[in-house]
Amino acid sequence: QVQLVESGGGLVQPGGSLRLSCAASGFAFSNYAMNWYRQTPGKERELVATITSTGGSINYADSVKGRFTISRDNAKKMVCLQMNSLKPEDAAQYYCNARSYYSAVVYWGQGTQVTVSS
Repeated sequence: QVQLVESGGGLVQPGGSLRLSCAASGFAFSNYAMNWYRQTPGKERELVATITSTGGSINYADSVKGRFTISRDNAKKMVCLQMNSLKPEDAAQYYCNARSYYSAVVYWGQGTQVTVSS
């Protein structure tokens, strides 16, 4: 059974930090690019960060460059998103996403809520 389980969301003040984690199971994790998306009500889901299977290539949305860091541990089948200097506009539901290199298969987690407010 394929699972992507996010954790680490919560309420944080502007300028604060959170670390999101995504635990994967049920598929060949090292054959998938891993991504973090976010979505707020009424808006399209936005790609925040992406990391290739070996971690050799990483990309960020312009809005989070220099503040967010994506990482992965293939042995533990986990991908993380370290979020620093959080802003109110970073508040969203954050989703972990796995995208296969060899097929059209895509997996999604259930999401974790990040709220940035004083």
